[in-house]
Amino acid sequence: MEMKNPTRRNVLVGGLALGALGAMSGRAAAADVIRWIVGYPPGGATDLIARLLSGPMSQKLGQTIIVDNRPGAGSSIGATALAHAHPDGLTVGAADNGTLIINPVAYKNLQYDPDKDFRPVGAYADVNILLAVSKAQPYQSVKEFIDQAKTTSQPIAFASPGVGSPLHLAMERLARQAGLKLEHISYRGMAPALNDVLAGVVPSIVIDYATAREVIRSGDLRPLATFSASRLAALPDTPTFNEKVLPGFTAGAWQGMIVPRATPDEVVNRLSSALAFALQDEAVKARYAELGLGAPASDPQSFLTRWHDDKAILQPLIRELGISL
Repeated sequence: MEMKNPTRRNVLVGGLALGALGAMSGRAAAADVIRWIVGYPPGGATDLIARLLSGPMSQKLGQTIIVDNRPGAGSSIGATALAHAHPDGLTVGAADNGTLIINPVAYKNLQYDPDKDFRPVGAYADVNILLAVSKAQPYQSVKEFIDQAKTTSQPIAFASPGVGSPLHLAMERLARQAGLKLEHISYRGMAPALNDVLAGVVPSIVIDYATAREVIRSGDLRPLATFSASRLAALPDTPTFNEKVLPGFTAGAWQGMIVPRATPDEVVNRLSSALAFALQDEAVKARYAELGLGAPASDPQSFLTRWHDDKAILQPLIRELGISL
């Protein structure tokens, strides 16, 4: 049968139908995409870990995950965006000690309330930190450093990546509990802090293993002790403060996934299961070992317990130090 020439009306109707189908297809595609808000720039540790986990999580969920970097104000910009997101499981966020514990005390006009605006999905990374000195410093062991810090008339300076960071607060807790005379030298990030320590400007530094590992391997930085509960597999000869200085003392940074408060239980459980699946991925485990990262319990309740336990320790310390960002 021969087709007649299409009329203008037929073309319009056909075009509208195709447009509607395209719009429906676009909405369906969008519904499959999960946006993971990271409150730090691309290339940093938080961004790296989120991208590492997003692959196996996508596989488990059958949905694409895209990382949405919203850097600024110690992750507060990203957290504020998450607090206003629709609670449907299609927007999740990376959170750390700063996002959930430090910012609410240190920032005057925070635009979110962690307890009211978020619920936990699961923790996914323990960032192990340590005390270290440059190879030019005389301290050969943590005992020598501690003995000097207890008896010196002049405090020993230590560098950190910023006032109120988990690393700074770990050293402040250590100083108070062990009776040490220490002076905090704050930097805008880990790179300038490490550079000054290696140059001999500051004698010691509290630093995460992932950043320190190359200069430790080269011999330019000497690790004295870690803040972890047990020795790191990557540093088997480096003791912990727990075993050498203060029994039971641990500190560190962690990262986890959060969602808007009204997100339904079934959605949270589904995301938590995918997160646990990702942490068992062989490529993820290998990369974690390389970076000296720990994989904590990834269920919502364990994360919530840790969040509130650390909150009870750190928020009074922040107020005592008078930290304002």
